[in-house]
Amino acid sequence: MGLIVVAAFLLLFMAGFPVAYAILLPSIGYVLAEGLPWGLLAQRITYALDSFPLVAVPIFIFVGNLMNSAGITDRIFRFADTLVGRAPGGLAQVNIFSSLIFSGMSGAALADVGGLGKIEIAAMKKRGFSAPFSAAVTGASAVVGPIFPPSIPLIVYGSVTSVSIVQLLMAGIVPALICVALLMLTAAVLSYRYKLPRAERWPTPREVWRDLLPALPALFAPVLMIAGMLLGLFTPTEAAAVTAVYVIVISSAFYSELTWEHLWSAMIVTVRSTSAILIIVAVAALFGWILAVEQVPQDFARWILGFSTDPLMLLLIANLIFFIAGMFLDSTTATLLVVPVLAPPLVLAGVDPVHLGIIAIFNLMFGLLTPPMGLSLFLLTSIAEVSLRQLLRALLPFYVPLLATLAIITFAEDLVLWLPGMLR
Repeated sequence: MGLIVVAAFLLLFMAGFPVAYAILLPSIGYVLAEGLPWGLLAQRITYALDSFPLVAVPIFIFVGNLMNSAGITDRIFRFADTLVGRAPGGLAQVNIFSSLIFSGMSGAALADVGGLGKIEIAAMKKRGFSAPFSAAVTGASAVVGPIFPPSIPLIVYGSVTSVSIVQLLMAGIVPALICVALLMLTAAVLSYRYKLPRAERWPTPREVWRDLLPALPALFAPVLMIAGMLLGLFTPTEAAAVTAVYVIVISSAFYSELTWEHLWSAMIVTVRSTSAILIIVAVAALFGWILAVEQVPQDFARWILGFSTDPLMLLLIANLIFFIAGMFLDSTTATLLVVPVLAPPLVLAGVDPVHLGIIAIFNLMFGLLTPPMGLSLFLLTSIAEVSLRQLLRALLPFYVPLLATLAIITFAEDLVLWLPGMLR
């Protein structure tokens, strides 16, 4: 029955059903076929949403929306432009550097693309960059968002696997910085090859200070959050709440741009985004319970351990599975469906669950930039007004640093676990 439920999900998904229905309908069919009480559906769904760590998800979404509404993203971009706009690649480097800063507050790739990305692409096109290249840089740099804390996908992964979310968030810092460095190196190489425009001169200390001062309160937000978690002052969920309050305070008191209209707009968008995520969380929990009852994870564990028991070999297999999953499923759905099945045999073979979490989420974020279902691709084509073919052609050079980062994450376990090791 477990395999039948999985096959039914795949058929419905390939037939074009929304992913929530593709998960829910086979689950309902299983309950009916087994003669289980209807109350079980409500029980499993309610149990899945009764999670304190998941409270951080809507709060971080709210923070990202609030920054877009209150104009904080504009100040972040202006400061980044002043600081690195003269570097080879000009606004391409600004784009990448801004994504790192913005990711420290939004925690989501699509928030980066939809919020900061609109500003970045418009500015790059105005400075003479082609629309496909501008969109490609924006999409590639947005991969950093869900790795660098706060990370909504890592929070979901931690809630599914019962792994310390603080350790997961800390583990994402070094890989995110490596990814940013490689992306900036790629932008520099491309700038010399294609003679990309850049700022006429390096800024003076006075100009840096002029644009740093308005952005400083926003830049302090990720520092406050990370330091608080490292010092044990608050949990990731409490850190989300503290960050939200902090952003509201600086938006209203320091920037004086937050209005009730901005606040209401941010809340409405947050409710819509959160509802879409939590509906999938709820139905996926029911689906996962059915697979557990039918012992599908145990069967899969025996099957995958039949290939090898070497942790490194299993990580390479996991990379392939997560990468393919990311090509077809959004990150939340893939995390909820694939991780509970794949993680147990790998952990049993000696793979560190925190290390596996970073590998899983990076692969799924990479999937946002790959056809046929890459959500970032469709959002970028709409914002930049380019065709999918043009965007994919411009993205090709940026796949190299992303794959290099993935290789480093996979093979350099100690590098990933260095910061989390300080908390153990």
